[in-house]
Amino acid sequence: MPEVFGFDAYSPKEIATRVQSAGVAKARLPLLQTVMLGVLAGAFIGLGAMFYTLVVSDSSLGYSTARVIGGVCFSMGLLFVVVAGAELFTGNNLLAMAWAEGSISSFELLRNWLIVCVANFVGAVFIAALVYWSGHWTMNGGAIGSTYLNIAASKAALDPLTAFTRGVLCNLLVCVAVWMAMGGRTVIDRFVAVVLPISAFVAAGFEHSIANMYFFPLALMIKANGAYPHGAGEATIDTMFSNLGMVIAGNLVGGSVLVALVYWLIYRRNASDSPPTK
Repeated sequence: MPEVFGFDAYSPKEIATRVQSAGVAKARLPLLQTVMLGVLAGAFIGLGAMFYTLVVSDSSLGYSTARVIGGVCFSMGLLFVVVAGAELFTGNNLLAMAWAEGSISSFELLRNWLIVCVANFVGAVFIAALVYWSGHWTMNGGAIGSTYLNIAASKAALDPLTAFTRGVLCNLLVCVAVWMAMGGRTVIDRFVAVVLPISAFVAAGFEHSIANMYFFPLALMIKANGAYPHGAGEATIDTMFSNLGMVIAGNLVGGSVLVALVYWLIYRRNASDSPPTK
């Protein structure tokens, strides 16, 4: 019987091999390259979040319509990551596959996650500052700035369990999107693979840690400007880090356990062709 995926896309088993090999390469990138690619990824996700906010600030759109269209726009950020090239913490949770196979050590895994996460934060804050200084948030009669404040306040108000579970569900969808993008051979393939899972997590209100690294700092800058009245539910630096802690933990579980380790068990558990390094 002919290979169904052979011409148009890689098969799921081939994707697993590609993800495993990519994990080894990512874990062993030079430090400067890892940091620079991490900063780019944080900036890319911030730009996607900016595009999303522009859409949902339009009060003439219905709730579901605004969130779905906004989610499609947000997917631009991950498309930049997988096509232009960047190191995104949430996507790099797939390195757990290479770790489970013994191709990279625990130190290499944790080093990559830590460096990339911090670099993503730097990139996201940098873009947030540029967006703030550009005056983008004053558009639509200030509705965009108000939307940023409301988004950050709603995230700050989440209880820890809700933030964690929304983080799990978010990165389940993000890593499935990255996984499917690895099966594509063209930019169009990757676009199709990315858009639906990413727009689904955004529309559903799940929590992406790197996006939050953009939303919170920008909301804090807008708040400090004093152009809007402050409410009891507003975001603060403390609530930002509380949210990020739970969402990062949830993202780790969703991406590394529910995607990387599950597919490792299915396709790679007995396929290791190199001695463990752990």
